[in-house]
Amino acid sequence: MAEDRKPDPATVRRANLIARRLAEAYPEATTDLKFSTPFELMVAVILSAQSTDAQVNKITAKLFKKYRTPEDFARLTPEQLAEDIKGCGLFRNKSKFIVEASKILVDKYGGKVPENRETLEKLPGVGRKTANVILGVAFGHHTFPVDTHVHRVARRLGLSQGKTPEQTEQDLCALFPPELWQRAHHQIIYHGRRVCDARNPRCWECCLKELCPTAGKQKGENK
Repeated sequence: MAEDRKPDPATVRRANLIARRLAEAYPEATTDLKFSTPFELMVAVILSAQSTDAQVNKITAKLFKKYRTPEDFARLTPEQLAEDIKGCGLFRNKSKFIVEASKILVDKYGGKVPENRETLEKLPGVGRKTANVILGVAFGHHTFPVDTHVHRVARRLGLSQGKTPEQTEQDLCALFPPELWQRAHHQIIYHGRRVCDARNPRCWECCLKELCPTAGKQKGENK
């Protein structure tokens, strides 16, 4: 991660206002992925890379009826699992990750998903963002996962100049109190999907436009 940077007071005040408006706009924001156990969440998050949550939910609705536990998935070959998840992007790589991670969970951790970042990030297919989601959503830890939506929106709002998700995560964690990290993560994702689109942001209807230094400067500003 980037070297520690203390945010200036003006940005902290603006971040607080942004947090309030996002909370008003998306009070029920949470993960859209469907799961019933930490392991199912792990599988769903791995599948979500370069795929929409809606598409992942279509796949897991059938997948989790056939296989539920790490033991179930560990018995599969990557080729077998690939047939069940081929509706999502990079499905062959993901099938290898999930089968191998399942075997490790069975062999080393009694079939349980570890509640530990360092251990999680050693599992195939589990990077920092995925570990943050698992720790935050499944176990209630204070984490601020940064996906493409969070990275994009945070930069547009001037809350981070980070060039990597890790740098953006560090900046956001410095601006928001830990108890807001998970909530703000979900609310920023909702905002990125519904208003602050990557290609055509709808700045004219954005609840944050008075607080955003790039409002009206993105494509679609004159609509």
